[in-house]
Amino acid sequence: MVAQEFTVDLDKPLVFQVGHLGEAYQEWVHQPIVSKEGPRFFKSDFWEFLTLNRWYSIPIIWLPVVCWYTSKAFKMGQSPPQIAVILVFGIFIWSLMEYTLHRFLFHIKTKSYWGNTAHYLLHGCHHKHPQDGLRLVFPPTATAILLVPLWKILNLISTPTVAPALFAGILLGYVMYDCTHYYLHNGQPRNEISKSLKKYHLNHHFRIQTKGFGITSSLWDSVFGTLPQTKSHEKERKQ
Repeated sequence: MVAQEFTVDLDKPLVFQVGHLGEAYQEWVHQPIVSKEGPRFFKSDFWEFLTLNRWYSIPIIWLPVVCWYTSKAFKMGQSPPQIAVILVFGIFIWSLMEYTLHRFLFHIKTKSYWGNTAHYLLHGCHHKHPQDGLRLVFPPTATAILLVPLWKILNLISTPTVAPALFAGILLGYVMYDCTHYYLHNGQPRNEISKSLKKYHLNHHFRIQTKGFGITSSLWDSVFGTLPQTKSHEKERKQ
């Protein structure tokens, strides 16, 4: 007797359904539904509330933290030029973290029930509903939890006077990333740079989802060979 394929009911909470898709999950989650109205995740109103985040909560919550750690670096003897250099280096480190997390964690292949469920919560939901404006930025609660080990690691690999500014730079890079990501999905770019970034990122969602992992830039895609081919180049190869 052949087992019947599982079908996701989009009118019911999705999180605990998607795990049943098994190996079919990867194909399902990469078939986007373009709608600004996102799906319901949980039956519980409390857990559902925790998944919904306005984009402006990110700068409101985290920019004061960036300023506090920057001022801490200044009080510990770092000069403004030194702090500026460390901040820029922190942003640079974040750009590599952004690429690495997106490529190797957010696009990990899953097929087990809990693997699919965890992936959907982490990133799959964004690929399935890319225009869901309330789930485009990372939940502040989860960010706060992840910042604890980051701070500890930075204290292990750098000096006490460098760690605060480096932490501030990485966090600033994250804020820039999350706000940029929201804008690329919901904003209307007016200059060539932002238009190019939007085209590049939407290409990742709707054309080649296995390439183009950079959000704020294509730098690391160029370095690691994951730049997506242009349509004209694809046509030339097919001829």
